[in-house]
Amino acid sequence: MTRDTNVQTDAVLARVAATIEKRKGSDASSSYVASLFDDGLEKILKKVGEESTETILAAASGDRQHVIRETADLWFHTLVMLAHLELTPEDVLAELERREGVSGHAEKAARNSDN
Repeated sequence: MTRDTNVQTDAVLARVAATIEKRKGSDASSSYVASLFDDGLEKILKKVGEESTETILAAASGDRQHVIRETADLWFHTLVMLAHLELTPEDVLAELERREGVSGHAEKAARNSDN
């Protein structure tokens, strides 16, 4: 299944990340993003874990729309985590681009040899 080719994934991620940056200093009582930042990294990581589990359960159910919604939640909370760590979607996209065309086995072996 192909999607609309006009969707620019990196642009969408950048816009959401910019919105997160704008909202992280807002009043926590009126901004969900600000409330996550106020609660700290542990709360953000808990949300990423919860959304990961919900995404897995959605995939296991076979409900495609549920998978899409849960993956969107996971990606959003992952973007919040990145912002908390002062990282950006571009950092992750650059890493994916670096790995493009490299065997997954070779890439993993290279990471393991760095440890």
